[in-house]
Amino acid sequence: MVPKSLLSCVSNSLFFHNPESRFPSSSFNVPVFAWFCFALFEFDHEHANAWTNFKSWDSWNGNSNKPYLSHSLIFNSSQFLHNLMATATSRTLRFPSPSLSLSSRLPLSSAFSVSLRPHRGAARPLVVLVSAGLNAKPTVLVAEKLGDAGLKLLKEFANVDCSYNLSTEELCTKISLCDALIVRSGTKVSREVFESSGGRLKVVGRAGVGIDNVDLAAATEHGCLVVNAPTANTVAAAEHGIALLAAMARNVAQADASVKAGKWQRNKYVGVSLVGKTLAVLGFGKVGSEVARRAKGLGMNVIAHDPYAPADRARAIGVELVSFDEAISSADFISLHMPLTAATSKILNDETFAKMKSGVRIVNVARGGVIDEDALVRALDSGIVAQAALDVFTEEPPPKDSKLILHELVTATPHLGASTTEAQEGVAIEIAEAVVGALRGELAATAVNAPMVPSEVLSELKPFVDLAEKLGRLAVQLVAGGSGVKTVKVTYATARAPDDLDTRLLRAMITKGLIEPISSVFVNLVNADFSAKQRGIRITEERILLDASPENPLEFIQVQIANVESRFASAISDSGEIKVEGRVKDGIPHLTKVGSFDVDVSLEGSIILCRQVDQPGMIGKVGSVLGEENVNVSFMSVGRIAPRKHAVMAIGVDEQPCKESLKKIGDIPAVEELVFLKL
Repeated sequence: MVPKSLLSCVSNSLFFHNPESRFPSSSFNVPVFAWFCFALFEFDHEHANAWTNFKSWDSWNGNSNKPYLSHSLIFNSSQFLHNLMATATSRTLRFPSPSLSLSSRLPLSSAFSVSLRPHRGAARPLVVLVSAGLNAKPTVLVAEKLGDAGLKLLKEFANVDCSYNLSTEELCTKISLCDALIVRSGTKVSREVFESSGGRLKVVGRAGVGIDNVDLAAATEHGCLVVNAPTANTVAAAEHGIALLAAMARNVAQADASVKAGKWQRNKYVGVSLVGKTLAVLGFGKVGSEVARRAKGLGMNVIAHDPYAPADRARAIGVELVSFDEAISSADFISLHMPLTAATSKILNDETFAKMKSGVRIVNVARGGVIDEDALVRALDSGIVAQAALDVFTEEPPPKDSKLILHELVTATPHLGASTTEAQEGVAIEIAEAVVGALRGELAATAVNAPMVPSEVLSELKPFVDLAEKLGRLAVQLVAGGSGVKTVKVTYATARAPDDLDTRLLRAMITKGLIEPISSVFVNLVNADFSAKQRGIRITEERILLDASPENPLEFIQVQIANVESRFASAISDSGEIKVEGRVKDGIPHLTKVGSFDVDVSLEGSIILCRQVDQPGMIGKVGSVLGEENVNVSFMSVGRIAPRKHAVMAIGVDEQPCKESLKKIGDIPAVEELVFLKL
C-alpha cells in the first residue's frame, strides 16, 4: 500500500532525465503524479535502468487539460518508491547501487523539492529530478533580461526563473521543467530546445519584433505557440531613425571623433540641411509612418512606397505613395523600414543604387539584409551614395575589419533602435501579457506561428490549405507597384452545407499568402483577420453551392482583388478585378484560371505567365529559351479565347530564370506581356 501521506502530496506527472547529462547540485520543481507511483509498483523489476517514454498523460488520469506531460524512466521501481517515501522522515535518500543521493529541502507536505548530485566514482550517474506539489503554477523561464514591470506581471501568474547567458546545453536541460520561455534576440530557440522540452513547453515569447532566432517550424510541430511584442518599440525605433538622419546630415559622429582626437576641422564637416529635401520612406508601417510624421515636422517633403499602405492614411499626414522606382530615383534621403523577406532581401543593390540621385543619403533601422552591403560600399566609393547611417547589419555584430563599418562616410550604431528605457519596459509588459494570455489558453493577436489543427481536419483540408495560400501569393504578386490591396473576394465552390465546411483556416491561408510576401508579419489562424484589418484589407467570402457529392470538401477556390492595377493585364477579369482560380487534382494544387483565360498548371516551383498571339511554334520558342539556361519546365498549359487569337501560356518552372532569359522571352515578336511569379 502506498501511504496516504504520499498520495496527499503527489499530482500531475513524474520526470526523469538522461543519465548521460551531468548536472551540478541544484534544486528543481517538478510535479509528481500519484497514479504514476502506483504504476511503478507494477513494473517488472527486470526492467531496472530501462528507458521508457510515457507519451500520453491521458493514459494515466484521463485528463488532457493538465499542463504537464510525463516522460519517465522506470528503474528498480519499488525501491525508488520506498526511498521516496523515506524522504519524509530522513530528509536524505540513498539508492541501493550508490550512484547518487537526494536531499530534501522542505518537509514532505503539500510541496517539496530535492537536490541531486552524482556520487564520486559512479561510472554512469543517474540523475533524477523530482518534486511534488498541489495546485502548481506554470513555470516561465526568462532567458534574457526583461523589464521589472514585465517580471511583476509574470510573477503574479507563474513561477519565474530568470537565468541569463545560458549555453545551448543548459537551456535544453532547463526547458523540460518550463511551460513558457521568454527570450530577446540573443538566445537561439532551436529544434533541439523544443525536442528537449518533452512536450511541456507551451509558449515562447520573443521580447521584440523579429523572430529569426526561433525555429517556427519546430515550434509548430511540437505544439508550441510563439508570440512577439511588435508595437512597444515603435516610437523608439522611429526616434532613432530621425536621430541617425540628422546626425548623418550634419556629420555629428565624425566631427565628435575629430574633436576628441584634438582636431578642429570646421570646413571638413560642413553638412546639408533637411528642410526642403525629399525623404523616401520604404515601408510605411508603424515605424515608417512615425518617421514620416517627424520628418514632416523637420520641413522635409516625404514620399513613401509600401504596397499595403492605405493611401488615405498616408494622405492624412501629408505623404504621397509612389512606386518603388519613383521613390528611390527622386529621393535625397532614403529611410528603410521594411521587413526582411525573400522579396526584400538585398533590395538595395548595384542595380537599384544606379537608379538613385547622385549624393543620396541612406538610413537603415530595419533589417541588415535588405541592403547588399558590398554594393553599398561600392556606391559610397563612387559617390552615388554620399553617406549612410546604419543601425542594423547582415551579420551582428559585424566583423571588426568590415569595410562598411570602417568607411568614413558611414555612421554606425549597434542595433539601438529599441534601446530606450521606456521601450524596454513597454516590450516587457507586452510580451508578459502575451505569454500569460497564451498560458491561460487565450488567443493572441501577436502569435507568429500556426496553431495546432485537429489531425482529421488538417488531413482533409491540407491540399486546399496549400492551394489557398498559393492563390493568395499569386494574386498579390500580380498587383502593380503602388496599388494598395484593399478589397479581396474569396469564392468557394462546394457541395457541402455551411455547417460542414469551416473556411476559417482557408481564409487565414489566403490572408497569409496576400500579406507575408511583403511583410514581417507571420499570419496564421490566430492573427489572420487582425492582420488584414490592420492593413485595411477587407476580405469577403462567397459560396457557390454545387449539386454534387459532398465527399470532396471543395471543387475550386477563386481569389479576386478589386480596384488595383495589374502587372499582367490578362489577369484582369471581364468585371475588372485581378482573378485567379485553382483546384486540387490528385492531391496537388493547380492554377486553373487567370483572368478570363483557362489554364492548367501545377502550383509547384514557380510560374511564368505569358500572353501571346496564338500561333504555331510558340511553345517551342519559349521552351528553347528556358532550355538554354537549363531551367527545367515542370508543366506548360495554354488557354486561349479562340484559335489564332490571344492566348495565355502558363509555364511551371523548377528554377528561377535570369532577367536576361525573361527578356528574351518578352522579345519574341508574338509575346505581348509576361510576368514571373514566385511561389
